[in-house]
Formats: sequence, structure tokens, C-alpha cells
Amino acid sequence: MNKIALYPGTFDPITNGHFDIIERALGLFDEVIIAVADSQEKNPMFTLEQRVDMTKEAVKTLSNVRVVGFNNLTVELAKTVGASILIRGLRAVSDFEFELQLGYLNNSLDDTIETVYLMPKLQHAFISSSIVRNLLKFNGKTEHLLPREVQAMIQKQMICI
Repeated sequence: MNKIALYPGTFDPITNGHFDIIERALGLFDEVIIAVADSQEKNPMFTLEQRVDMTKEAVKTLSNVRVVGFNNLTVELAKTVGASILIRGLRAVSDFEFELQLGYLNNSLDDTIETVYLMPKLQHAFISSSIVRNLLKFNGKTEHLLPREVQAMIQKQMICI
């Protein structure tokens, strides 16, 4: 029986911290499905299609990884793709309370769902998509925060604001 993990998030854009979590998850599970949330309520900088494309490009060299876009409940998507495990990243103590509540909520909606929390390597612990978006708005340096492929897509397509 394959252990399939679902890693949901907005990925606006996918960062080196996200990529680190994906690599760690691949060491624990047979397959990792990265689920890019539509998340219009967060007013993302990039469209869902752009975020899915960037994520696919960032993970193209990894085996046993799929990328999907979604706009429904995470537990519903998990059931659809056969995942019983949700991956969530924790960078700091400030993330913990929200992530714990979310994990309990998801388990209350489907008690077959388990949430596994992974920490990125210390060098990536400060990286967040919101920090990257702020830098992009002001043409700040982001090369050290993003996968090379994502940085190239942003520069080439000039999709940053």
C-alpha cells in the first residue's frame, strides 16, 4: 500500500522553503501531491495557472511528485487523490497555533486524515511567500529565496508586479 501525502498551500510563489519541505516529505512517503489552492480570498499575486506552472517547473526533476490545482476543501481533495496524510510546514512558533487548529479541523472533517508537520532547514526558516511577494513588488533580490526555475519564469514572463 502506497503512502500518499498531500501538501496543500497557496504557493504564491513556491519558495526554497516549500521545496525543502517537499524533499523531506519524499523521504517519508511514496508519493507527494502538491496541491496549489485557488485561494482568491488571499488575493494572490499570481494566478492559479501561473502558480501551478511555477510549482510544476520547480519540482520537475523530483520523482513521485504531482502538482494539482484545487478550489475545494483540502480533505475532499485528499479523498479524491487517495491521500490520507497532509503535509504542513512549520517555520516558527508563530505558525504552530494556526497549523494545529487547521490540523484539528481537517481531522474533524475526516478522521482518516492525519497531519504531519515538517520544519524546513534552518537556512530556509525565514522564507515565506509573502516576504518574496513584497520583494518582487519593489524589484528586490529574490534569487536566494526561490528555486532557479521559478526565478527564471518570473523574470522571463515578467509576471511580477
